[in-house]
Order: sequence, then structure tokens, then C-alpha cells
Amino acid sequence: MEVKVLNVSGKETGAKVQLPEAIFGIEPNDHAIYLDVKQFLANQRQGTHKSKQRNEIAGSTRKLYKQKGTGGARAGSVKSPLFNGGGRVFGPQPRDYSFKLNKKLKVLARYSALTYKAKDSNVIVLEDFSFDAIKTKSYIQLVADLKATDVRTLLVLPAANNNVYLSSRNLKKTKVITVDQINTYDVLNAGKLVLTTGAVKILEEALAK
Repeated sequence: MEVKVLNVSGKETGAKVQLPEAIFGIEPNDHAIYLDVKQFLANQRQGTHKSKQRNEIAGSTRKLYKQKGTGGARAGSVKSPLFNGGGRVFGPQPRDYSFKLNKKLKVLARYSALTYKAKDSNVIVLEDFSFDAIKTKSYIQLVADLKATDVRTLLVLPAANNNVYLSSRNLKKTKVITVDQINTYDVLNAGKLVLTTGAVKILEEALAK
């Protein structure tokens, strides 16, 4: 797939980039995407939820009333789950929600997501750039020039760029990552995928290995 290269002002430079068919032109696998996104979201969960069981409640263990003759159920102490402030029965406990996925499946899911973006013509290629200073205004202008103000944008850089990253950090609909941080969830969640020419070159080199 051939895409025209734009500059930071959103104008065509006259150059064109050929997106690798092995990455942006495969047969998408929806089930692989589902599993990869499920793993990504599961890994975000801290799993620190916790409720106190009966043996963890602070309170007297004195028997509340005689065992028989009250006409009600027996209750050993105020820590009984039957009372307000008592222990919780089968409450949540800290746990790890992450699970393993094979590397090849994750790669397939990532390429499938990139293919969907390419098929929908939601891939923009920019020439490599940087900002002279950290200014949110500069990044807002960049997004406006790309006519992507109303959608989520995912900018992929070949390497970390502190000025660009910090300029975008306060904007809700933008995210800046490097090539090695590309994941299925972020690609699908973005309305426009913006790649720099350097990022495309790294993707091609990784494919050749």
C-alpha cells in the first residue's frame, strides 16, 4: 500500500512510502485481536481488591445471647456475616488477572489491527520531525493541520522524543508512543494512526529479520 508523505504542516512533500504488505495488508484475524485486547486490559488491573473475612474483623467474640429459645438463628458474635459490620462471605481477595499469550499470536493481532487501519485509509505518514520546545500549542496545531482534531490520534515515533511526548501529554485524544510500544489496543482505539517515515523504516527492518 502506497501512502503520500506529509510534513508537519499537513502538506504533501511529494514523497511516497510503501507500507509493507506483510504488516498492513494481511488477512485480519479477529479472534487474535480479541485475545490480545483482552490480555492488554487484564494486565491493567491491579487486582488489589480486598474485603475482610470473619477472622479479620475487630470485635468481641462474646456470645450475644443464649443459643436456644430466642426464636431466631444462632449467632456466635458480632463478627458474624449476618450483621452489619460483620465479615463478608466469599469476598474478593487480591489476585493476578494477567495471562499468557503466545508471541506469534500477539504479532498476528498487532498486524491485523494495523491492516484494518490501512484498509480504512486511517494511516497518515509524516516526515520525521521534532519540536524546539515543549509546547502543547505546537501539538494542537499539528493535529489541526492533519485534520484530525475530532478523532483520537496515535503518533508512532522511531525513538523517544521528550519534546513531542510532553507537548501531547495534556491532550485527551492524543497519544505518542515509539515503534516498540505499538499494541493492538492503542491502534484500534485510535481514529487516525500517524507514523513517521523513521517508524515505517524500523517496521520494515524488523520484518526483514
